Amino acid sequence: MRYHLISVLSILAAILLGSLAKPFSPLWDDMRMKHSWNAVPENWESLGNPLDGITIDLYVALKAHHENALIDTLYEVSDPNHPRYGAYLSKEQVAELVSPPPGTLELVNSWLECHGVPSSSVSMTHGGTTMSISGVSIIQANALLGASYQLYRHVETNETVIRTVGYALPTALHGLVQTVVPTTCFSTPHAQWQLPRKRSGGATSGEPMTAPLGRDDDLTTPSFLRSLYTTIEYRPAAPDRNALGIVGILNDYPSPEDLATFMSIYRSDGTNAAITIVQVNGGAYDPTNPTDESNLDTQYAAAMAYPTPVIFYSTGRGPAGTTDWLASWLGYILMEGINIPQTISISYVIDERLTSEEYATYMCIEFGMLGVLGVSVLIASGDDGVGKGDCVAKDGSVRFVSHFPATCPYVTAVGGTTGYGPEFAASLSGGGFSNHFRRPDYQEKAVTKFLQQLGNQYQGNYNATSRGIPDISAQALRFPIIVKGGRKVVYGTSGSAPVVAGMISLLNDYLISQGKVALGFLNPWLYGSGKSGFTDITSGSNPGCNTHGFSAIEGWDPVTGLGTLDFQGLLHVLPNYAGPGGAG
Repeated sequence: MRYHLISVLSILAAILLGSLAKPFSPLWDDMRMKHSWNAVPENWESLGNPLDGITIDLYVALKAHHENALIDTLYEVSDPNHPRYGAYLSKEQVAELVSPPPGTLELVNSWLECHGVPSSSVSMTHGGTTMSISGVSIIQANALLGASYQLYRHVETNETVIRTVGYALPTALHGLVQTVVPTTCFSTPHAQWQLPRKRSGGATSGEPMTAPLGRDDDLTTPSFLRSLYTTIEYRPAAPDRNALGIVGILNDYPSPEDLATFMSIYRSDGTNAAITIVQVNGGAYDPTNPTDESNLDTQYAAAMAYPTPVIFYSTGRGPAGTTDWLASWLGYILMEGINIPQTISISYVIDERLTSEEYATYMCIEFGMLGVLGVSVLIASGDDGVGKGDCVAKDGSVRFVSHFPATCPYVTAVGGTTGYGPEFAASLSGGGFSNHFRRPDYQEKAVTKFLQQLGNQYQGNYNATSRGIPDISAQALRFPIIVKGGRKVVYGTSGSAPVVAGMISLLNDYLISQGKVALGFLNPWLYGSGKSGFTDITSGSNPGCNTHGFSAIEGWDPVTGLGTLDFQGLLHVLPNYAGPGGAG
């Protein structure tokens, strides 16, 4: 949502001057709804008021003084054809880009002070975009936001969160505040995030398991992946200057012992591979009780990128889900500055329908900040094709479902393939179009070509003017992993994302070893000269919503994106620039 700078500054001046003549209370009593749902989201039920003593940490996301400056800079430093390509910013420079209009902090602090919020609980976070308010009581949060926070339970998973179905802000703050988190975003990992399809045999998503569990010749092992994607001959030269990050949530964390066992079986030259565990916002870690998800992510990232260091972020959500996991992790990582890994993989997604546009925009801007800092972010596109169930909206129409944060235009979404000679689309591959984000310029030519060939099929089932996902793909089925010393076979784009992240990390290793900077935000390069380093996937589809789904065709498609990476091919089309100073 855009606003006119002159108008906002005029309003600020009038408010600040007017406050000298009258108390602030009438100003803060003039409340207007910021976001609300018509009803409690599907599959959630209220359990009433939270227990006494429960507090939440609120993030008040502020709009930037120069609203487009960050994204303009992101495209400049990420476009190989721009003179500023590769000239990434420091944390301090990014904070300057996203700073709010003059007077905003004073005004918001006055609002908080009016409601008895002590200044000691308020700090600037998320690289300068956000005012963080710690330890807010539920009564105080309700008063601040005209909200009704309650404890909600997901009827299928029993997961609980403290959220509100609507919240308001003083009218004077609407032009200055993007969103407040957590408020109306209902999501839990077990309810919406598409974890790997875990099977020990049989079939899933229409893809047969043709090999017994005791054999590897039909499993997606690291040696198969390294051969298929031509990384097997590459030897990293800059592991002391390059790192690969993996994000985990809701008590997902890996086992170093399982990693050692996995590497001894599947990457024998990497038995000394290690992972560093970083606990964010009370993130848990018990190496004796790892999860399938975190072991899958770390084992395949490490096997693809060895000996590149792997950092695993275990991110907590607070008691009863009082903290938004994504806001919590982004707040932490953006404060790291120079210590951020050059490549980061995220295998969790949220049904985009359960996020407000304001929330999604806020989080997406944070990912844009990572891109300006020179970080490549890879995110799984989901495991339900074009949508789970019948996808019937309240008005009776069928609407395909996409997943956030994969739909953010400032990250690289990773879909799924299977088979070889040639590969084809995995039927579970999440793909489609966002309902929050318009189509970015870098996608215009590729997506328009696909839509022209699609014609009127599925007209009205998706937003034809918006961001399409995925961007690229990799194998998504039959990953053998080690969990608590035993072997399992798992499925999903949760495996595709760390596999691709491992390969991007190797490309970054090569660049860094040559005295250049890392790739940063990938998409402008991928959709430009980089696309010649891909293997196009032209068969298969991603059924869902009781439809056949989209079909993989020549060129980009919302099933496999641009295709799968050919590492050696990409080495030959890496962007040409002189180094940290920008284009050569």
